[in-house]
Amino acid sequence: MSINDDYLNYPERSYGMDHERYDWSMLANRSKVEWPQGKKLALWINVPLQVFPLNQQGKPFKVPGGMTMPYPDLRHFSLRDYGNRIGIFRFLEAFDRFGIKASFAFNSVLAERNPYLLDTIVNRGDEILCHGLHMDALHYGGQDKAQESEQVAQALSSLRELSGQAVKGWLSPARNQSTNTPDILAANGIDYCADWVNDDMPYPQHTDNGALWAMPLSNELEDRFIIQNNLHSEDSYVEQVLDAAHMLINEAQASGGRMLTLNIHPWLMGQPHRIGKLEKMLEALMALDVWCAHPSEILAKAKS
Repeated sequence: MSINDDYLNYPERSYGMDHERYDWSMLANRSKVEWPQGKKLALWINVPLQVFPLNQQGKPFKVPGGMTMPYPDLRHFSLRDYGNRIGIFRFLEAFDRFGIKASFAFNSVLAERNPYLLDTIVNRGDEILCHGLHMDALHYGGQDKAQESEQVAQALSSLRELSGQAVKGWLSPARNQSTNTPDILAANGIDYCADWVNDDMPYPQHTDNGALWAMPLSNELEDRFIIQNNLHSEDSYVEQVLDAAHMLINEAQASGGRMLTLNIHPWLMGQPHRIGKLEKMLEALMALDVWCAHPSEILAKAKS
């Protein structure tokens, strides 16, 4: 069966991609970025602080990492809660020991329910991103735009008021978006979004409401993806992160600064049998040619 000649003729067909959300550009052809102190690698470590509702609705899909058993799934619910009660404080001790400057992506409902945890992060002076309302409040294709706009506005208004921060960064629950999400985020004062993972460096996106930057937060190097999805060992996780760091530093020698991004969950890596592996990884990373910074700091340098 032959293909009709107009099969590949459709709206917005163009070189590089078939949409106008961002301009096509090859990483190797972009201007070189210089990080402070001549460092070759910018290191961004993000910690999602999440609440998974016990009575999740799973619309339009069950959120990854959420409840999997019939209600009440206390086994998985309490494991996620472990991260916010125990694991996060192991993270903070490790960050202080190795000089890590991390960001924290809060579900606004968690910030409301756990003011002590929010105050702990605020008092450290670390950067806070909005991680939506909660992990079952998804953004998705076909969602009513007014409903999604209200979701975003509610989450940001609450988190900004409670934290006292401007909150300019966003990470969607499950990293999921509708076609309207970038436009809605820009309309609500968001400068950068970490959902898109199709680059090693920040890049600008077009929205109906001005500029929005994509800050790629690696999914391939996420602890949950490697350990739970791919069923690799904790040692393999550490090895993969360090392999990525060495590769990016080597690439930066000729092509300018690069960025390594890690998304780590306190309910997973904050476990007593895993925290030592995380500490080993952080120690090794900080011994390399890296600049560890908050995402807004990295973005500011990348744009300059």
